[in-house]
Amino acid sequence: MSVTKAYKPRFQHYVIMLAILIGVMYWFQSALVSEAVLMFVQSQFKPEKSELVNFNGVWATPSKAGEEHIGEEVQKAYIDQEYFFDFTSVERLEKEHGYNKGAGEWIVRAPKLGEEAIVLEPYGFLPLSFILGVLAAFLVTIILPTSLGLVSQKVYREVYNTKAKIRLQTGFNNDIVEVLTMRNSDLAKLFEQNPEYVKNVFRTVWNRTIPEDERTGSNGPAAFDKFFTDDEDVASFRNQILLGRIKEVMSEVIVTEIEDVRAARDYQKFHLRIFPGLRLYMVHHFSHKYSNIVTGFAYGGAAFLIIAVGIRGLKFIPATRPSLIFFAILMEFTMLSLLAITLFYTEGEERMDKMLKKMEDASKNQLESLNRLATDMHSMALAFEGGTSELMKAKVEEAVSEYLQSQDNVQSAVAHAIRDKLVVSINNSLPSQ
Repeated sequence: MSVTKAYKPRFQHYVIMLAILIGVMYWFQSALVSEAVLMFVQSQFKPEKSELVNFNGVWATPSKAGEEHIGEEVQKAYIDQEYFFDFTSVERLEKEHGYNKGAGEWIVRAPKLGEEAIVLEPYGFLPLSFILGVLAAFLVTIILPTSLGLVSQKVYREVYNTKAKIRLQTGFNNDIVEVLTMRNSDLAKLFEQNPEYVKNVFRTVWNRTIPEDERTGSNGPAAFDKFFTDDEDVASFRNQILLGRIKEVMSEVIVTEIEDVRAARDYQKFHLRIFPGLRLYMVHHFSHKYSNIVTGFAYGGAAFLIIAVGIRGLKFIPATRPSLIFFAILMEFTMLSLLAITLFYTEGEERMDKMLKKMEDASKNQLESLNRLATDMHSMALAFEGGTSELMKAKVEEAVSEYLQSQDNVQSAVAHAIRDKLVVSINNSLPSQ
């Protein structure tokens, strides 16, 4: 199965995600919102000199007749009409219960809120239920295996994509990138099993990340074998020395990508370690792809809130029915929270002076490589004139091997083309020895 198909979400991923989202929203909206709002209202507007009592779900200050019927169904004669909080789904009538309320409404009456009772509607708290549903769906599906969890599959996909990005940015092959992004414990085990392989990988990275001061210094580049010994801590050497050289010669962004992939592999080992996987997905995919969309939603929510508050100021929304205002406020809170999370996981831009310095160094390296290429081509031309075919073949192989190790992918592609064309030309035009 190709990588594209392996990390493509399937029907069950979306079904599980939507089922959790809708289920948590319904549960919170039907079972918890009323209780949460009731607790808040009671804490803010409860009477100071008397106690609220429960008339089968309706909290109110009782009349003298009501003191003998606490716990029973609320009646007009049982409450004193000064304080009552009704968050039930039962319709109330003025003649029977002392106030009017629809089955899908909540009603709050307290002197601090004015002379009239405040009517709340559950839809005003839908944004809060939605954000909690999204949060629950996100957390559950990032813990589930990739065959079921939509977010966990996206994290695995981003591990692969980020490794591919590192290969393109550095010119390192897959084996080198694998060692650079390996967990510390896994790297130590690999070194115990095959130390020469790890040393060869480290040596390649070392030779490809020679700082400018070493390259132009009188003593020449430092030798890898002088710095790395058999008793060296391979994880510390990689994390501090090699990544430090990559950061200096190539880019700090590449080092961040390597470290994020290495941390995300802890998540791949144990899915309850969600934060490394979450960071990789948010930093290297979500914030890049959806940041403008999230910002647009935040501005849209702000516009809706301004309109709702303006309409309220014009008295088209009565003060006794503030549900639309609650909806607008909570929706904007949801959008701003998402924007804050996106900004938190957005990488900072690399300094321009560092980027220009790296571009200058890359240009110098490319010029040096082109000069060496011209010298080798001149040598091969002389060898061709002398008829020394074996020398030419050896020189071609040597040149190809050298340029295949170049950190510039364009040079690698040129080396492949040179090798193919010259070898075919030599074999066709020279007699076999």
